[in-house]
Amino acid sequence: MQTTTEIKELLNEATEWQSWMEDLQSDSRKSVQTLWASWQRKQRLREELQHNHGLKLHFDAEYRSNEGDLVAGIDEAGRGPLAGPVVTAAVILPADCSSLVGLDDSKQLSKVKRDQFAALIKQIAVSYAVHVQPPEEIDRLNIYQATRISMTKAALALSPKPSVVLADAMMLELPMACESIIKGDAKSLSIAAASILAKTGRDAIMEEYDAQYPQYGFSKHAGYGTKDHVAALEKYGPCEIHRKTFEPVKTLLTQNSLF
Repeated sequence: MQTTTEIKELLNEATEWQSWMEDLQSDSRKSVQTLWASWQRKQRLREELQHNHGLKLHFDAEYRSNEGDLVAGIDEAGRGPLAGPVVTAAVILPADCSSLVGLDDSKQLSKVKRDQFAALIKQIAVSYAVHVQPPEEIDRLNIYQATRISMTKAALALSPKPSVVLADAMMLELPMACESIIKGDAKSLSIAAASILAKTGRDAIMEEYDAQYPQYGFSKHAGYGTKDHVAALEKYGPCEIHRKTFEPVKTLLTQNSLF
């Protein structure tokens, strides 16, 4: 009879059901049943991730008219914050995306997972591009147009050029076909990949700003209007990277100009 330690090692290495597992179901040892139940839960999660991966791949494939067509996904990070840029990313993924099983909307993943996937995406992508739209342009254009232009520039920076672009909830004017996909980062693997690059890229920028403007805590809230961020705004006033057309920044700047 195998020891609990031996069984644990075997289960840790197993990614699919094997015939020797039949004996585990009738093993009377409580420790073995605990290990077996844990492996079953992990297996269900693996199967769910694989299923969702397949759905995202199929979604992208539906937009290929010919076998060699390239599909690009585009997404953004940072439309809502009170400070910092909007960052957009465009990604063309290869046919073999097996290393990206588990890739999802960036908001659904931990920072560690996002960073891991970002490195993988950059390693295997056919092409990717990241564009940073500064707060000055957001104030000049408005957030919608600033994001739209940033997405367009990211798409045009791809080489080779895609046959079709799938943009998360945004219609772009491009020389190739473009589709606006609502909640695209949950449906399309290429848009999910773009969301990861946009999010990790913006987070890195905000961490740099945190070192420059430590009083606001940008590394904690990435510029979003949290209670702590608003309190810091009221205490110190806006800095250069705050969006002057966003509230409460706009009101604070107006009040300060009166004194």
